Amino acid sequence: MLKYFFIFFIFISNTQASNKDKIIENLQNTENLNFEFEQNINGKIENGSCTIQYPKKIYCQYLQNNNKILVSNGKSLVIKTITSFYRYPLQKTPLNLILDKNYLIKKIYNLEEKKVNNTQINFTIYENDNKIDIFFDNKTFYLIGWQTKDVYQNINFTYLSSIQVNQQIEEGLFELPSQN
Repeated sequence: MLKYFFIFFIFISNTQASNKDKIIENLQNTENLNFEFEQNINGKIENGSCTIQYPKKIYCQYLQNNNKILVSNGKSLVIKTITSFYRYPLQKTPLNLILDKNYLIKKIYNLEEKKVNNTQINFTIYENDNKIDIFFDNKTFYLIGWQTKDVYQNINFTYLSSIQVNQQIEEGLFELPSQN
């Protein structure tokens, strides 16, 4: 009986290592991602599309009619709507870590994975008073979402879909908009 338990334990351990290896390999081979997203901040749901270019660049356009965009050039993060303009140092936001694939790879090597509903693999990162949950698809091993707290301590869950990897990116996409 002990022999079978030991074999089962080795199988489970190898499966987990294999998942980590595939996730890390995907991250290493990913230069950029295009995707649709659903963002839930304390029950308020917004949708749109984004492009991430590693390291630390993101452009998101929201579908709501206030022309909201979110842009990071790798140093600053701007959130702009028709009526508002916010600029933050990227390093003061959880996106600073989420958009740094080398940081994620280093962390994932040392973290324990958790399976969620047999469809997702989750890693929880604790860094600089931030708790960041990163989610990967259990079949493709691509990034499919994250959960954080924003600068106002609101819980923010972002789910990615229609993911495309290493697509051509429009030049100037990550230039920060002006305040007007």
